[in-house]
Amino acid sequence: MRVRLEELVAPTRHAVARRREARPLSDLEQLVAGYGEGRPFAEALARPGTSLVAEHKRRSPSAGTIREDATLEEIVRAYERGGAAALSVVTEEAHFGGSMDDLEEARRSSHLPILRKDFTIDPYQLYEAKAAAADAVLLVVGSLEPSDLGELWRLAQELDLDALVEISTPEELEVALELDVDVIGINNRDLEDFSVDIQRTIDLLADVPAGKTVVSESGIRYREQVEELEQVGVDAVLVGETLMRAPDPEAACRELTRSEEPTQA
Repeated sequence: MRVRLEELVAPTRHAVARRREARPLSDLEQLVAGYGEGRPFAEALARPGTSLVAEHKRRSPSAGTIREDATLEEIVRAYERGGAAALSVVTEEAHFGGSMDDLEEARRSSHLPILRKDFTIDPYQLYEAKAAAADAVLLVVGSLEPSDLGELWRLAQELDLDALVEISTPEELEVALELDVDVIGINNRDLEDFSVDIQRTIDLLADVPAGKTVVSESGIRYREQVEELEQVGVDAVLVGETLMRAPDPEAACRELTRSEEPTQA
């Protein structure tokens, strides 16, 4: 694993161990045993046009605190009114200030399908996500050994969780394709120096087989970028900081999606 990525992931290992001690895996297994399918996350990304996955993120390692003048409920409802197809809720604690409480509040506040955005490194986190009624989880290829990635991806399927499998290099794309995942996220951010370039999506997309759902992540601020990505075959974009910093998140969503009329939320 790259050094910078390992630094980002390390606190998650400790956080999972702490939560597992407080709430055993067996409790979560019993809780989710009767759960059925959630909201259709993958389907929402594959609908006509370029779908917007709007993200709630409290802070980031590169930007610090992002927004403090609005509640999570206000933000996610604004996203839904603005035409977002799905939500991403960051639950990573140490670097991004998220929590499972954020995920549960988003579920109560919106009808949209929800991605739990975290460094998923342990099966325990999949049961946590299901127990909190998440519809999808993030699997970052660069943070996992291929065997661990496969185990988590298969367990997600068993739990009826969609998986956004994130890559940022040709080598990571090969790993994802070997597993034959359905939804591929291409992160435009270099996790070593935090530089961002949406050309990364365009370059890597050329090697993605037809039939895969592709999400471009990071660095997307303008409608022109969305249109450029749509022209090359991207199915969805995941946008967080731009929307979180916008004076009017609903209007910012509508600008990216070209949604003219607010929907009810």
